[in-house]
Amino acid sequence: MPCISRSHALSMNATWSFIEMNSPTLSTFPLRGLARAVAATLAACAFGFVQPATAAPLQPVEFSEAVHNLGYIDLYVAQHAKLFEKHGLSVHVTAAGGDTQAFAAVLGKTAQFAVGDPTMVEMSRERGGPGMVVGTLVQRAHYFGVSKTVAAPVTDPSQFKGLTFVTSPDPNTNYSVTKKLLQDHGLKLGTDAKIIEVNPGTEIGAMLAGRADIAVAYQPNVAAAVAQGAKVVFDFSSYIGPFCNTGIMVLPDYAKAHPDVVQALVSALEEAARLTYAKPDYAKQVARAEFPDVPADVVDRAIDMELQYKIPAQTIPVEAKQWDNLMAMQKYLGNIKGSLTFNDVIDNSFSSKAAKTAAAGAGVAVAAK
Repeated sequence: MPCISRSHALSMNATWSFIEMNSPTLSTFPLRGLARAVAATLAACAFGFVQPATAAPLQPVEFSEAVHNLGYIDLYVAQHAKLFEKHGLSVHVTAAGGDTQAFAAVLGKTAQFAVGDPTMVEMSRERGGPGMVVGTLVQRAHYFGVSKTVAAPVTDPSQFKGLTFVTSPDPNTNYSVTKKLLQDHGLKLGTDAKIIEVNPGTEIGAMLAGRADIAVAYQPNVAAAVAQGAKVVFDFSSYIGPFCNTGIMVLPDYAKAHPDVVQALVSALEEAARLTYAKPDYAKQVARAEFPDVPADVVDRAIDMELQYKIPAQTIPVEAKQWDNLMAMQKYLGNIKGSLTFNDVIDNSFSSKAAKTAAAGAGVAVAAK
């Protein structure tokens, strides 16, 4: 039976049906009757893969995430929707415990890919080391200032004078954005305002325990703190604007040797990014599964905030403005020289191809940033 046109068959409804069914009956049980045979053929054609008699084994991939958090919801949607498997990959995700540790896993070749602050790649390349960024997973700073002692939202950061912040350790991104925010408004760190550093993911606990006035944290920790009486007093995503908060990092040698694997992984994440925004209820379902110890309503509110502030990537290619804002901050802080160009560090060839294919095939428009 000939395949129908991909441009007609690959609709979001078809994609969603694939996810809901996960197509076990199409591959496991014998189909009877012409109607069921037609349905199977159309489904296979629509997704660009007709299962052979013996399916090729999935390519195993080790993937290191800096920390487990809802800023990375696109990654978790790709896992739960089995989009990696659709593209021939078996992806094993491990939380590294920070941006530095995640990139170290790639440098040490215990992981092929990592997501975290892509400044790590810039720092490596400036020192003659390897690394490249093939896409973004978080397109805005996914941090919020949360407090139980600050009475109202802060619109003028100079009002932070005399306060103590808690963040992850330098050079994690929430430390960097906080330090620059304070310095941009004439506050001398250590004198006018303080930052205490704790293990990533424990910022909220330190604030609730009274060690700091404001925790700079990410979801779902922010929503969990709000459920315990804290308030969001500052929104870093709006303050900074487009920002390559989280990059998909890989070694150039690996990408050169395995371009098909890089393309498959980026293509799966591109589809997941579009699905996250197109089906927020599904994103919430995935988020609840990823954070079973957090109350469901708290997780749902966290996803609502993530999408409201357009924090997860809507599409995977890194935009120049996102990168420029990140590099300007890191250069200002003295973490990098800023001696490399956009194209020295960013390779959008895989993600641009993935975005073009997803847009043409799935017909899912990317929302305005």
